[in-house]
Amino acid sequence: MIEVGLSAVLVGIIEAEGRAEPHVLTLPGPELPTRAFDPDRHRTLEMSLRHWVESDTGHTLAHVEQLYTFGDRPTAAAGPHRVAIGYLALVPGRERLEGQDWRPWSQFFPWEDRRGGMPPVLAEVLIPRLEAWADTPARRDRVALSFGLGEHPWRDELVLERYELLYEARLVPEHFHDRAGDLPHDLPQAGREMPRDHRRILATGIGRLRAKLKYRPVLFELMRETFTLFELQSVAEAVSGQLLHKQNFRRMIVQSGLIEATGAQTARRGGRPAAEYRFASEAQWERRVAPVRFGGARQR
Repeated sequence: MIEVGLSAVLVGIIEAEGRAEPHVLTLPGPELPTRAFDPDRHRTLEMSLRHWVESDTGHTLAHVEQLYTFGDRPTAAAGPHRVAIGYLALVPGRERLEGQDWRPWSQFFPWEDRRGGMPPVLAEVLIPRLEAWADTPARRDRVALSFGLGEHPWRDELVLERYELLYEARLVPEHFHDRAGDLPHDLPQAGREMPRDHRRILATGIGRLRAKLKYRPVLFELMRETFTLFELQSVAEAVSGQLLHKQNFRRMIVQSGLIEATGAQTARRGGRPAAEYRFASEAQWERRVAPVRFGGARQR
């Protein structure tokens, strides 16, 4: 017997300790919100997902796209074979993300936020363990490419590839749970675990969102209706997990033609008032299809 479920990676931005943090909505476990697909009620998978997410959470979804189908059966699985179809869904910044279990995605992938440099869990724990595991040239190349070691750059979109390496190297608890095995006493604390394929689905969603920043302005779907350039850059850095060059970012975004000044100023963050912007009304179509290459503003 096969059960088909729709799993949602719902992403929203919450201000925490003075800076933007990407959050995902979870259920107790923690696990991703998942519902069975009912073809008798909904004509398409996306219609089904939008309906139950918006009715259950009260949030309007700004952007929805299908990820992959996740159906690997764990070695120790019993009962029906569950197939999960993952979706990435963005909650716009005007929504109030309160009264629900929103968690920073850094809880699950603490090595993915490099705004403060290489995270200690990566430098002090995971990289040494991976290097000890990588006893062949092929493994060493995969580790170097995925984690940006040596002459290889850090590629923020390779979230799933990094998680899969940690899984293969037996450095995450899901590897042992899938085989009904006991956890080793020296297993590193590498982020919060999730049941079944859910951390793999979440990694896929984060990687897809980061990759999309390089050729589609989906970042704007996470913003409130009016925003400052500082706020826009802060969200871009939060999603990518990397700092951006201030002048390059501002020049790039202004020249894109996707935003326009409102003529108003705000002091939401304290200090001197900053000019507010909004999406240019004549650029609504371009907002969805025009390339905005945030990578060009990355700090080296």
